[in-house]
Amino acid sequence: MNVSDLVDAAVAAEPKLTKAQAKALIDGVFKALTEAAVKGEEVSIPGFGKFKVQAKPARTGRNPSTGATIEIAASKKVAFTPAKQLKDAVNG
Repeated sequence: MNVSDLVDAAVAAEPKLTKAQAKALIDGVFKALTEAAVKGEEVSIPGFGKFKVQAKPARTGRNPSTGATIEIAASKKVAFTPAKQLKDAVNG
Protein backbone atom coordinates (compact mmCIF):
# COMPACT_ATOMS: atom_id res chain seq x y z
CA MET A 1 0.00 0.00 0.00
CA ASN A 2 1.34 3.43 -0.92
CA VAL A 3 0.20 7.02 -0.23
CA SER A 4 -2.19 6.97 -3.18
CA ASP A 5 -3.82 3.81 -1.81
CA LEU A 6 -4.08 5.41 1.64
CA VAL A 7 -5.77 8.46 0.11
CA ASP A 8 -8.28 6.23 -1.71
CA ALA A 9 -8.96 4.27 1.50
CA ALA A 10 -9.48 7.48 3.48
CA VAL A 11 -11.95 8.82 0.90
CA ALA A 12 -13.79 5.49 0.86
CA ALA A 13 -14.04 5.48 4.66
CA GLU A 14 -15.11 9.14 4.86
CA PRO A 15 -16.99 10.16 1.68
CA LYS A 16 -17.18 13.86 2.69
CA LEU A 17 -13.39 14.01 2.39
CA THR A 18 -11.95 15.04 -0.96
CA LYS A 19 -8.83 13.37 -2.33
CA ALA A 20 -6.91 16.63 -1.86
CA GLN A 21 -8.00 16.88 1.79
CA ALA A 22 -7.13 13.23 2.42
CA LYS A 23 -3.69 13.67 0.81
CA ALA A 24 -3.03 16.80 2.90
CA LEU A 25 -4.08 14.95 6.06
CA ILE A 26 -1.87 11.94 5.33
CA ASP A 27 1.08 14.15 4.40
CA GLY A 28 0.58 16.04 7.68
CA VAL A 29 0.59 12.84 9.71
CA PHE A 30 3.83 11.65 8.07
CA LYS A 31 5.40 15.08 8.58
CA ALA A 32 4.48 15.04 12.28
CA LEU A 33 5.87 11.50 12.67
CA THR A 34 9.11 12.53 10.97
CA GLU A 35 9.50 15.68 13.09
CA ALA A 36 8.91 13.67 16.28
CA ALA A 37 11.51 11.09 15.22
CA VAL A 38 14.06 13.81 14.46
CA LYS A 39 13.52 15.18 18.00
CA GLY A 40 13.85 11.67 19.46
CA GLU A 41 10.26 11.66 20.71
CA GLU A 42 8.13 8.54 21.00
CA VAL A 43 4.86 8.56 19.06
CA SER A 44 2.12 6.35 20.44
CA ILE A 45 -1.06 5.70 18.46
CA PRO A 46 -3.58 3.80 20.62
CA GLY A 47 -4.75 0.60 19.00
CA PHE A 48 -2.00 0.78 16.36
CA GLY A 49 1.42 0.97 18.01
CA LYS A 50 4.45 3.03 19.00
CA PHE A 51 7.24 4.55 16.96
CA LYS A 52 10.44 5.38 18.82
CA VAL A 53 14.04 6.21 18.01
CA GLN A 54 16.66 3.78 19.26
CA ALA A 55 20.41 4.33 19.34
CA LYS A 56 22.61 1.69 17.72
CA PRO A 57 26.15 1.70 19.13
CA ALA A 58 29.27 1.63 17.00
CA ARG A 59 30.42 -1.88 16.22
CA THR A 60 32.99 -3.86 14.31
CA GLY A 61 31.91 -5.53 11.09
CA ARG A 62 33.39 -7.25 8.08
CA ASN A 63 33.51 -6.30 4.43
CA PRO A 64 31.89 -9.35 2.80
CA SER A 65 33.96 -8.93 -0.38
CA THR A 66 37.40 -8.71 1.19
CA GLY A 67 36.89 -10.04 4.71
CA ALA A 68 38.56 -6.89 6.05
CA THR A 69 37.48 -5.66 9.48
CA ILE A 70 35.66 -2.32 9.37
CA GLU A 71 34.27 -0.01 12.01
CA ILE A 72 30.53 0.65 11.63
CA ALA A 73 29.58 4.06 13.06
CA ALA A 74 26.93 4.55 15.71
CA SER A 75 23.53 5.44 14.30
CA LYS A 76 19.87 5.79 15.16
CA LYS A 77 16.93 3.76 13.91
CA VAL A 78 13.18 4.13 14.13
CA ALA A 79 11.54 1.09 15.71
CA PHE A 80 7.86 0.22 15.57
CA THR A 81 6.12 -1.83 18.23
CA PRO A 82 2.59 -2.89 17.28
CA ALA A 83 -0.25 -2.54 19.79
CA LYS A 84 -2.09 -5.62 21.02
CA GLN A 85 -5.18 -4.70 18.96
CA LEU A 86 -3.11 -4.60 15.76
CA LYS A 87 -1.40 -7.90 16.57
CA ASP A 88 -4.75 -9.53 17.29
CA ALA A 89 -6.26 -8.19 14.05
CA VAL A 90 -3.32 -9.45 11.98
CA ASN A 91 -3.33 -12.87 13.64
CA GLY A 92 -7.08 -13.26 13.23
